[in-house]
Amino acid sequence: MDSVTVEFRTGHDEVVLDITGDCHEFVSGRGDGLLSVFVPHATAGIAIIETGAGSDDDLLAALGDLLPADDRWRHRHGSRGHGRSHVMPAVVPPHATVPVLGGRMALGTWQSVCLVDLNVDNDVREVRLSFLAG
Repeated sequence: MDSVTVEFRTGHDEVVLDITGDCHEFVSGRGDGLLSVFVPHATAGIAIIETGAGSDDDLLAALGDLLPADDRWRHRHGSRGHGRSHVMPAVVPPHATVPVLGGRMALGTWQSVCLVDLNVDNDVREVRLSFLAG
């Protein structure tokens, strides 16, 4: 298995960051196999969704409704509502697996691989990309 770690700057705002291009570059020309995308952080996740048509903002709004940034969380440090960021990976998991066929990710027409980060206290994230040849 071949594996690399890619660093992303997510800033100090909640974000759905499209990392499809980085994933594509990593698997390009590798043949058939599986791409594992994993974020080794307790407060971030990986989602495969449509971007650019509002779905990324809709995801942030849905997470805001489901996990409000208020003082209800027992895990309390950092910004107000930071505890929700530690619960989010149960909803948006820290991993995704994508089939790779002929060196190209077999995503649907409108699917993108995205890093989801609600943690406004940490603006740098690492994502591990691993390719398992078939």
